[in-house]
Amino acid sequence: MDSEIFLIVVIVLLLLMSVYFALTETAFSSLNRIRIKNMAKEGSKRAALVQRLGGDYDKLISTILVGNNIVNITSASLAAVVFIAYFGEQLGVTLSTVVVTVVVIIFCEVTPKCLAKQSPEKFALFAAPLLNFLEIILTPINFFFAKWNVLIKRILRIGGESRSITEQELLSMVDEAQHEGAIDLNDHQLIHSAIEFNDLRASDILTPRINVEGISKGSTLDEMTEQFLTLGYSRFPVYEGSIDNIIGVVHMRDFFRHMIKKDAAIEGFVTPAIFVAPSIKLNALFKQLQEAKSHMAVVSDEYGGTAGIVTMEDILEELVGEIWDESDEVIDEFIPLDGGRVKVMCSAEVKAMLEYFGLKPEDGIESTTVSGWIMEKLGKIPTEGDTFDYKHLSVSVTKIEGRRALECVVAVGER
Repeated sequence: MDSEIFLIVVIVLLLLMSVYFALTETAFSSLNRIRIKNMAKEGSKRAALVQRLGGDYDKLISTILVGNNIVNITSASLAAVVFIAYFGEQLGVTLSTVVVTVVVIIFCEVTPKCLAKQSPEKFALFAAPLLNFLEIILTPINFFFAKWNVLIKRILRIGGESRSITEQELLSMVDEAQHEGAIDLNDHQLIHSAIEFNDLRASDILTPRINVEGISKGSTLDEMTEQFLTLGYSRFPVYEGSIDNIIGVVHMRDFFRHMIKKDAAIEGFVTPAIFVAPSIKLNALFKQLQEAKSHMAVVSDEYGGTAGIVTMEDILEELVGEIWDESDEVIDEFIPLDGGRVKVMCSAEVKAMLEYFGLKPEDGIESTTVSGWIMEKLGKIPTEGDTFDYKHLSVSVTKIEGRRALECVVAVGER
């Protein structure tokens, strides 16, 4: 009887170790490594130990699996001895198998792993000292399995290359962090913008040629003064003949400084323009503007004309969002109307409009603005009154200027 009681105590201890291994495996596979790294920097010895153990994951997982199998097999064997002693060989083996299986699955696997998933860092910090001790004890076995893994990988010709995280995976991690409350919405949007920044080109953010306000080289000082005061811009491109022949940029500060000096020659306060291709990446353009100490670049089209302009402010707005100053006019791009309709400014981005109506932008859309999208969908120059359907949206062109749409009304139908 005493021997059976002793075996029962040993079995309970082994099952507790099984719980420990299940907790440890889930905790180390689910923990936030950045959080642990920060805790280690703040002086936490436990966190530093967790960081070191997690650095060699193959060795860590080998220790956990070997230890867990040892305790589970041993507990099952001892349980069979106890049950045979009480119920006989035939019934004892059956009962032992059923009871141990149920106990191990429910109490030693599922339950502890669910708990560890909720607070992985907490359980990893708790488990680290004993796991470090077990790694030392099981070093010979871990060494054998490490060499065995190398051999298997060579035979199967797998591994070898280092796997880097993709941009989409990084964006998903940021989304998850915001969902879990680790970062707020503003941080989430800023990080998203920073990650996607390298994919943007000048053509994605330029002010199109038709919207570019410039100063003619032949303008008088009074005309230039009126343009600066009326439009409120701090700088203008200067062109000769047409906007396709930009010769430089004039800054309001330089202009009025020469006005005081009564220097009427426009060449005296025009600085050289920076010309770039539409395909230039924004990070390269930003660096180019910094090096040139300039705030504006002219985007040339394939024929040498002007496709548009990009300013330093345009680039920064892609990172931090809209930057408003006192002279900016706030324009609502989406104005709700009666009957579930919405008036849309056609200068708005297609992506912003589709997201406003709960739709995801499609890969086939080539246009950047709603105006270009309308022309793309109609297959012709839009005229006032043109209508078309897109998914559950009904789009009507309501205002035209020249050959482009200025405003449209979107009616939302049933999905």
